[in-house]
Amino acid sequence: MSAPVGADRSLGQLVASATAELSALVHDEIALAKKQLKQDVQRGLIGSAVGIAALTVLLFSLPMLSFALAYGFRTWTGLNMAICFLLSFAVNVLVAMVLGLIAWAFVKKAKKGKGPQKTVASAKQTAGVLQNAKPHPRPEPAGVLPTVSGRPYPAAALEAEGAHLDRGGEGGTAVARSSS
Repeated sequence: MSAPVGADRSLGQLVASATAELSALVHDEIALAKKQLKQDVQRGLIGSAVGIAALTVLLFSLPMLSFALAYGFRTWTGLNMAICFLLSFAVNVLVAMVLGLIAWAFVKKAKKGKGPQKTVASAKQTAGVLQNAKPHPRPEPAGVLPTVSGRPYPAAALEAEGAHLDRGGEGGTAVARSSS
């Protein structure tokens, strides 16, 4: 049997190697995300440019639609051409007014909207809940000193050696007195 790769490396070297590889993995993931985002932005820009070109062609074709509408009125009604062009103009104004009313309704609805205010309120509520959350107590393994403010509390060790504690003083400090 052959020894596994890296068997002669120390634990510190293995941890350092794992940390370096994890860091490289995170950097690669970030680079991949940037590249994907760049591709999405490029596709969006190309789609927007093509959409703008389509709207431009449509805008320039509207006069042709007006002429066709006027000649269509002439054919259907037999009226004077000037009246047919005025009717065509009136239809265009009517369509523009309907589209303007639809746009006005959307703008009015957008002004009433709360937008990101709902999201911000939800985030604040979540933060408030997390601030009030209390950690669950975990059982201490045997032989471990109790801690106060993250530091080992020496009282248990002193009591184990037979010293008596005087809990007087400010802040609950313990003063050890020898029992001899």
